[in-house]
Amino acid sequence: MPSIPKIIENLARAQRELLCAADAIPAEQWKTRPVEGRWSAGELIVHLSAVERFILGRTDKLLQNPPKSVPFYKRIHLPMKIVEARVIRRKAPAVVEPQTAGEKEETLAELCGVRERTLAFIDEKRGCDLGKYNFRHPFLGNLNAYDWLQFIASHEIRHIKQLREIAATLRKSVTSLQK
Repeated sequence: MPSIPKIIENLARAQRELLCAADAIPAEQWKTRPVEGRWSAGELIVHLSAVERFILGRTDKLLQNPPKSVPFYKRIHLPMKIVEARVIRRKAPAVVEPQTAGEKEETLAELCGVRERTLAFIDEKRGCDLGKYNFRHPFLGNLNAYDWLQFIASHEIRHIKQLREIAATLRKSVTSLQK
């Protein structure tokens, strides 16, 4: 189980790398889809904000009640490295599908604001045993609140790779248009 200091470190590292990857995409291409059927950089960031808000809201609601006992075999889940590896494509649940992307600075500021709320939540719950609170991830299995907080970082790492792919595809598109 990841420790709170490790989770905070992973969240900070993931966000640093994500913002660095976002720098490679010009503001005027922020809403440009690299290919039909794929998200733009802006939509990807909106998705990340939605996922983090959803996890935070769901976890906060869960902590309003006493924890429910979960048998050991139901606490076993796939490792977060699978999320980070991005070898298995997953369709985002409708609740976290991006609707529309705002401008670059606006969507990145929103993501950073959500992260601030996540860090404040973690700080607020320092005395709680978050390992006793569980809810199911549709692919990974049952995750406790610590796992869900780590999932935020792992999910962001997964999408950093996608953001880099978007940047590379957009650069190739611009290069081919200039020829």
